[in-house]
Amino acid sequence: MPSSAPSAVTRSALVILAVIACGVVLYVLRDIFTPLALAIFLAVMIDGLARLLLRRAPFLPRAAAAPAAIVLSIAVFAGAAVLIAENAADFVVQIAAYGPRLNGLMEQAAGLLGVQAPQSLEQLIRQLNPAQYLSQVGGALQGFASSAVFVLIYLGFILASRRGFERKIVGLFPDRHERREAVAAFHRIRDGVEQYLWVQTVTGVMIAVASWIAMALVGLDNALFWALLIFIASYIPIIGGIVGVAAPPIFALLQFDSLWPAAILAAVLQGVQFVVGNIIQPRMQGESLNMDPVVILLSLALWGAIWGLPGMFLSTPIAVMAMVILAQFDGTRWIAILLSDDGEPVRAKDADFPTAAPPPEAAPQDFESGASL
Repeated sequence: MPSSAPSAVTRSALVILAVIACGVVLYVLRDIFTPLALAIFLAVMIDGLARLLLRRAPFLPRAAAAPAAIVLSIAVFAGAAVLIAENAADFVVQIAAYGPRLNGLMEQAAGLLGVQAPQSLEQLIRQLNPAQYLSQVGGALQGFASSAVFVLIYLGFILASRRGFERKIVGLFPDRHERREAVAAFHRIRDGVEQYLWVQTVTGVMIAVASWIAMALVGLDNALFWALLIFIASYIPIIGGIVGVAAPPIFALLQFDSLWPAAILAAVLQGVQFVVGNIIQPRMQGESLNMDPVVILLSLALWGAIWGLPGMFLSTPIAVMAMVILAQFDGTRWIAILLSDDGEPVRAKDADFPTAAPPPEAAPQDFESGASL
């Protein structure tokens, strides 16, 4: 009598079809899922900041840690937005003044290459007719504002419902051993994402400060504006580093008559990126992230294609979450091994939250206070 169980090929085909279907759904409903994903990302940041405040400021009451983290996060984001908005106005004005210089550079480049000189910047602008794109730009700004509102709404509901997570875990996993495994997986995901955020933030500050010093010494206009953009771009793997190295020297070519400021700036920024990216960041990151660099690149391309710029920001945290979740099941553990850097998706350091059956007198720990579930 033939077996009714599906074959390995059938199961693999079903998994592939399910992944494709999920990708299509995520793309079609990206306007809904993107704000939710960003809100979850911000909630993890606030939760990690709250626990950091409790460790660094033991005098702070536990009930005040989360509100303090929320206020501090809002203050940081608002301050960065104000600085960018103030400097962006000057930046736009100076770009208009760079027109003659850009025309001269294009003529010099055409002469060196032996090709016909392109049209002037003014002629190109007239042909492009930017007025017809103003409505599209306005719609994009309106969409960004509405997305930010949705992110804040989602974030508020997530923070308000976080106390119910503990009871939901108890209801979903009545067995203590299964519950302990679920909590262990949650902690691994949370710790991986928080470690990634911590490393990217600290190294981003290092790169931004060093770049600001170099740009200020050279005399580049809007050095603070560029430093803020470099810091924000540092959260995007690979692309952020390219933008941080290439953009300021290009504008230095427009600002200065000599090529030396741009050359010096390019060399210094490249050196800063190399030292931080290849020496400091691996030492800080250690073995906590444990993601294959190829997987990080593919995740960046995939989530960038599905969700655009927000997907690029979230690509690495999503890859970390996927690796930890896939490692929990025997049927998908091989995928987690391929995603990991050294073939160990679950490290020995995770013994702080063991997956083995706990002794009878032991009780699992909740997500926040450490009280028994």
